[in-house]
Amino acid sequence: MSAGAIAVASVSKSFGAVAVLRDVSVAAAPGSVVALLGPSGCGKTTLLRIIAGLETPDAGEVRIDTRTVSGPKDFVAPEQRRVGMVFQDWALFPHLSVARNVAYGLKRGPGRADRVAAALAMVGLDGLGDRQPGTLSGGQQQRVALARAIAPEPSAILLDEPFSNLDTSLRVQVRGEVHRLLAELAITCVFVTHDQEEAFVLGDEVAVMHGGRIVQQATPAELYAAPATPWVATFVGEANLVEGDSQGGQARTALGLVTLAGPGDGRSQVLLRPEELRLEASSGAGGAGNGPSGAAGTVTLLEYYGHDTVYVVAVDRGPTVRVRSGSVPLFGRGDRVVVRYAGPPAVSYPLPVAVTGA
Repeated sequence: MSAGAIAVASVSKSFGAVAVLRDVSVAAAPGSVVALLGPSGCGKTTLLRIIAGLETPDAGEVRIDTRTVSGPKDFVAPEQRRVGMVFQDWALFPHLSVARNVAYGLKRGPGRADRVAAALAMVGLDGLGDRQPGTLSGGQQQRVALARAIAPEPSAILLDEPFSNLDTSLRVQVRGEVHRLLAELAITCVFVTHDQEEAFVLGDEVAVMHGGRIVQQATPAELYAAPATPWVATFVGEANLVEGDSQGGQARTALGLVTLAGPGDGRSQVLLRPEELRLEASSGAGGAGNGPSGAAGTVTLLEYYGHDTVYVVAVDRGPTVRVRSGSVPLFGRGDRVVVRYAGPPAVSYPLPVAVTGA
């Protein structure tokens, strides 16, 4: 299959008085997977439908390969865009066999049956072409929808919350199968999800949406390490946002001095991920106190996940923070501990300056 680039430039879309997309730009390189990640109602599915040609933008343009498919003077019909789409509910025809579902978008001809068989084999459903969709498991139905999307050999594929109708264990299994298939096909893919783990696992890049806008597009590692805003920081993972006074590349916080990744002066919020904090037993009945290299506190809650443990620690004269540590719990509720920051230079966000009246 040939892979085509997808480029969305300055797209806006309103339904009546409600602005759903506001000046949205996002790009997917040929053969890459881009996740559209955001909360419900942020415009993800509308953007996907505009790329597919199922909605028309009010402004901006969409390009697939080198062709403008939506724009002020251009509109290419969905069936002519060479884009496959898998809907959230899979949209299978219950009265058609699996093979006839997959063949639905193919032109009649001598090679049609071979294309259907090849698509079913790609998704691990060879031999099931005569079955009815209702006799298959949820994971198998999802793969039938995927086979139908790839059978016409599109230049790109769009997935709308493709795993949301599966239970947790099946979701992980099918997600892994789809990930492998997309890597093997090297086909350009844009998929919608509200699940941060799903976006990070499948996406070469993640475009975070909020309030109808793209807030940040980056690789998962870049997004996690250097989120553009405090909201992004909390949306793509657990985040302790600790207030501090920044000066000369350092911030003085309730947890001690923290080296910053960039310059900053004045009041700020410093991003400290739970896995970048360390706990030690506090010496002395009264605790170690807060100092330049750590802060005393009390464990108020423990969350054991098997592969690791999260401690909720109320810092003396400071915030409550979450600390992620090894798999074996070393502290319990009520234990006195010292919290230290042991991560790389931290990202900080300036706090607005308070305006006082005359």
